[in-house]
Amino acid sequence: MPAHASSPTNEVESLSATETLPDGAPLDPYAGESDQELARRAKSDREAFGLLYERHVAAIYRYVFYRVGNVEDAEDLTARVFARALKHIHNYNDRGVPFTAWLYRIAHNVVANFHRDNSRRPSVPLEEADAFRPPAAHDDHADHDQRIDGERDRARLLQAIRMLPAERQHLIVLKFVEQLQNAEIGQIMNRSEGAIKSLYHRTLLQLREIMDELEHPRTKYEISNGTRDVETHS
Repeated sequence: MPAHASSPTNEVESLSATETLPDGAPLDPYAGESDQELARRAKSDREAFGLLYERHVAAIYRYVFYRVGNVEDAEDLTARVFARALKHIHNYNDRGVPFTAWLYRIAHNVVANFHRDNSRRPSVPLEEADAFRPPAAHDDHADHDQRIDGERDRARLLQAIRMLPAERQHLIVLKFVEQLQNAEIGQIMNRSEGAIKSLYHRTLLQLREIMDELEHPRTKYEISNGTRDVETHS
C-alpha cells in the first residue's frame, strides 16, 4: 500500500466526494437531518459522516488557522481533526451537547498537541488575521494618519492576543472569529456559561494590561519599584 494512502488528509478527502444521480443531481439523502441525527448514522455510514465533514470543515479550518498561524499546518491539522472524529464517532453521545461542541473539543486537543510537540506558541499572522481587522472607512477622504493609527492598534491587539495563555486564546478565537455565544463556548470548553463570562471578563482585563504595557513599556527599575516615573529611553 502506498505510504500516502493512510494519511489523515487522504482519508478525510475521500469522505467529501459527492455521488450523483444519473441526471447529474446531487445524491444527498440526509440533507434535512440534524447534526445529531447524522452523527448517529455516521457510526455505521461513512456517507453520513461525509456530510458532517462538508457542513463543518470550513469552520474547523478557520478555528485551526487562527490557532496555528499558517495555511499548510492548518490544512493538515484540520484533516487530523476529522480523521480523529471519524475514528471516535462511535463514542459520540448527544446528551444535549451539540455535535459542533464535540468537534471543537477535538480541534482544541489536536492544536494543543501540535503546539506541545513543536514547542511553540500559537501565532496569528498579522497580514492574514482579517477577523480582527477594523472595518474599512467608507469616506474616501478619511484621514491617512487615523488609518495608520488603526493599523498600529490592530497590530498591538494581535501581539497581545499571542501573549495570552492558550486557554484564553482559545476563548478569544471562539468568541471573535467563530462569533459563538457564551453558552456555546461553555459547551465546547466544558464550563458553565457563568464561568465563560467570568473568564471572558478576566481575559479582556489581561488584554488591556498587555496592550498598555506594549504601548508604554517599563524599564526593569520601574517594574521592580512599581512606578513609571523613569523614562524608558536613555
